[in-house]
Amino acid sequence: MTTPFYVSPQQAMADRAEYARKGIARGRSVVVLQFSDGILFVAENPSRALHKVSEIYDRIAFAAVGKYNEFENLRIGGVRYADLRGYTYDRDDVTARGLANVYAQTLGTIFSSAAEKPYEVELIVAETGESPADDQIYRLPHDGSIVDEHGSVAVGGNADQISSYLDQRHRDGMTLAEALKLAVDSLARDNNGGERSLTAEQLEVAVLDRKRPQARKFKRILGGQLARLLEGAGAASESGEDAESDDSGESGEDTESAE
Repeated sequence: MTTPFYVSPQQAMADRAEYARKGIARGRSVVVLQFSDGILFVAENPSRALHKVSEIYDRIAFAAVGKYNEFENLRIGGVRYADLRGYTYDRDDVTARGLANVYAQTLGTIFSSAAEKPYEVELIVAETGESPADDQIYRLPHDGSIVDEHGSVAVGGNADQISSYLDQRHRDGMTLAEALKLAVDSLARDNNGGERSLTAEQLEVAVLDRKRPQARKFKRILGGQLARLLEGAGAASESGEDAESDDSGESGEDTESAE
């Protein structure tokens, strides 16, 4: 009789974690960051049929990277949980914290089960409040842990590099155009430190806008509106650079020639 092959529990969990991380890293990144009027979601996603960012409930949205069929199952489960809880109790009882706990239990159970492979997904659950201080952003890695984020967060792809870029440049009180420009600039950076050009057709953009008068705060930014926002952010950036260059002592000559 042959001796069964033995793998220590620590090694088995480390192998499962490495497997999940590699699957997540192959996906394109998603960036979530706060701005003055809510929370912005930006994903590099040329598909118009398969969404990485979706609405869950009135003030709650969901973003994910990894295997689409796996995080889509989780999204649908989250919508059902929110609808049932809101119908049974009250709409105010549906919170991002409660939803994040449900996802954490599901992901943790799957990750620790030897009967099936771990999910190759990383999730973000966000809820906009009455003020920026009331906003909630939770990141859920493949193992079901919960990380409470503030300001900005990135998942998938080269998330570490993007997160570092965002941490250095994100600030409270940014306008939507400023936040969008920062998010796109961070996604355009590749692993080698270079920059790519991302167009509106390559982006999936949505917001939780606390200023919307209706109860549902989720809104997708598409087509012409997205293109105008990107153009406006670029124009604002160029005008800022021009203003800096005008302080160089030649501004007087430029003013005279303009007259």
